[in-house]
Amino acid sequence: MNIQIEEITDRLVQKQTDKPAFPGIALSIYRTSDQLLINSSAGNLANNHPFFIASATKLYITAIILQLARAGRLQLDDPLTCHLPETELHGVHNFKSRDYSASLTIRHLMAHTSGLPDYFQQEVGGQSLLGRLQEGKDSTWSYEDALRWTKEMPAIFPPGTGRKAYYSDSNYQILGRVIEQLEEADIGTVLKRRVFEPLGLTQTYLYTDASDLTPRILNYKNAPLEIRQAMTSFGADGGIVSTAPEMLVFLRAFFEGDLFDSSVLVGLYDWRKVMFPLQYGNGVMLFATPWFFSPFKKQPDLIGHSGLSGAFAFYAPQTGTYLTGTVNQVANPAALFQLMRKAMDLL
Repeated sequence: MNIQIEEITDRLVQKQTDKPAFPGIALSIYRTSDQLLINSSAGNLANNHPFFIASATKLYITAIILQLARAGRLQLDDPLTCHLPETELHGVHNFKSRDYSASLTIRHLMAHTSGLPDYFQQEVGGQSLLGRLQEGKDSTWSYEDALRWTKEMPAIFPPGTGRKAYYSDSNYQILGRVIEQLEEADIGTVLKRRVFEPLGLTQTYLYTDASDLTPRILNYKNAPLEIRQAMTSFGADGGIVSTAPEMLVFLRAFFEGDLFDSSVLVGLYDWRKVMFPLQYGNGVMLFATPWFFSPFKKQPDLIGHSGLSGAFAFYAPQTGTYLTGTVNQVANPAALFQLMRKAMDLL
């Protein structure tokens, strides 16, 4: 039976790479009930070949925040000013001529309830940083740049307003700086020490060197997207490189208590709408399948995180199923969710 599922999964992945926009796909699946493990790939992405996981990085940052909370180094409701200088944060949250920067907490940033604007996807002067990168205009930036750009944009709403949430990469840029201050080390070193090495991940690392050609190049529509300088700049909001099998190891560790006490997971599941059909909790994302994705079969909810690169790391608690990998396509955010749902239909 497992061999048959593996063959069908391979055909599913291969069929997707027949399309010009998807030159390479990697998919790993694990099911706890029978320990079914599938590693499938096609095109220019061997299953053990590293790729950019983009915003799936945020799940790794969430793990570190929870580790620090357990150790008493921070609390989720700490004001940011407990960990970063007020002078650094001043003016980062401006809403209707009022500065709410001192009201921001760790939890606000984790859950995207801060109301902070998004330095990456919001437009300034008619174009966003994302838009420039999609045109192939590669560039690099620092945390200080991201913070400055955030300060130049108006906030979306005051921190913690009702059930509002607004997905902003600025949140995790700042969380990365909080971690660096607490650990007295750069975020790449902290990730290696707290996550990669304890889990034995040898092909997972924070991308910091644009001359490193190891990760598979991204794709935008039907063409390669060469933005390696930009990929060195995302850091805590999207800079990790990994493989589908190593993402699977991390995802299982995240949900099975190997990185922190799993009893805190339920506290993360405080869902707010961000981008249909996605909802966001405290550092984790929920994908509840719209009926038109699967009109004839009710699909279980998936919890984890996706990335703009087409990367995904999701867990279905109802079935004990984990799915990780990438479609490696920036221009079609729905493609990764469609692949996961088709894979779930096979199991």
